[in-house]
Amino acid sequence: MKCRRCKAPAIIDIPRHNAAFCAECFTHQCREQVKRAIHEHQMIAPGERVLVAVSGGKDSLALWDLLHEIGIPADGLYLGLGIGEYSDASGEHTRAFANARGFHLHEVDLRADYGYDIPGAAEATHRAPCGACGLSKRHLFNQAALDHDYDVVATGHNLDDEAAVLLGNVLRWETGYLGRQFPVLPAAPGFARKVKPLVRLSEREMAAYCVIRGIEYQVEECPMADGNRHIGFKNLLNQLETQSPGTKAAFISGFWSRGHAAFTEAADDERAALLPCVECGAPTTTGDRCAFCSLRAKASQPVAIRLGR
Repeated sequence: MKCRRCKAPAIIDIPRHNAAFCAECFTHQCREQVKRAIHEHQMIAPGERVLVAVSGGKDSLALWDLLHEIGIPADGLYLGLGIGEYSDASGEHTRAFANARGFHLHEVDLRADYGYDIPGAAEATHRAPCGACGLSKRHLFNQAALDHDYDVVATGHNLDDEAAVLLGNVLRWETGYLGRQFPVLPAAPGFARKVKPLVRLSEREMAAYCVIRGIEYQVEECPMADGNRHIGFKNLLNQLETQSPGTKAAFISGFWSRGHAAFTEAADDERAALLPCVECGAPTTTGDRCAFCSLRAKASQPVAIRLGR
C-alpha cells in the first residue's frame, strides 16, 4: 500500500477516500481537511479569538494542535467534571499537552467553582449523567467565551459524532436540534459562535493523528457513559460504513445541503423566544431560572440522610 500523495509506504488507509497516506502526508491531509471545513463554512475569520473546548481526549487535543498548525493561535478551556480517576487523568493529559506547547489553558472545576460534580448531579436530579454533563459543558464553555471576550468556541466533534447525533435527531424528529445541527452555530445575544472544524475527519483519523504527532490523550471511555444512545448509533453507523465506505460523510453532507434548511425556522423560533435567566442572565426558554442554574441548585443541595427505625 503506497501513499496517494508521495508514493512512499503508507501507514493508514482511508476507505471513504479510496486512498492511503504515509505519516507526513496524512498529517498534511488532516490540516487540509480542517482548512477546508473552516473555509467552506466561514467558521473563523482572521484575527478572531478562538477558545477550544478541551476534554483531554483525542479529538479536542488534536483539534487544538491542528488549529495552531494552520496558523490559528487558539486558547483552551478544560472543565473538571469530578468523575473520579477518569477526570484526574483527563486533566493531567490536558495540562501536559498545553504546557509542552506553551498554549494558554483556562480551567473550570465544577466542584470547586459551582458546588457540584457530574456523579452528584446525576444522583440528585435522577437524570442520566450524560445529560447533566452535556448541559454543564454547553453552558460553561459558552459563558467562558463571553466572559473572556472570545469570538468563537471550537469543539472537537468529528465526522462520527455528527453522523450519530444526526441519526438520533432524525429518528426522533427533533426539529429544533436538526435546525441547529450544522458546522457553524452563529453568534446570537447571549451566545458565542460555535464551530466544528473536525467534521470532515473521522474518530479513527483523529486517533492516528495523535499517535503520529505524539499527543498523549485519555484513552479510557467515560465510566458514566454506559447505555448512552449516542454510542449505540455510532456502532450502527460503523457497521454501515464497513459495508459501504463513505456512508457517514454522504449522510451528513446530504443533510447539510438538502435537509438542514427545512428545519432552520424551528431553530430560529426557539432562539427568538429565549429570555434571560433570572439568576445568571443566560438565555432560557422558561423566562425564569435556566436549566444550568436549576441543575446547580438541585445538585449542590445536601442529600437528606434517611434513618431507619
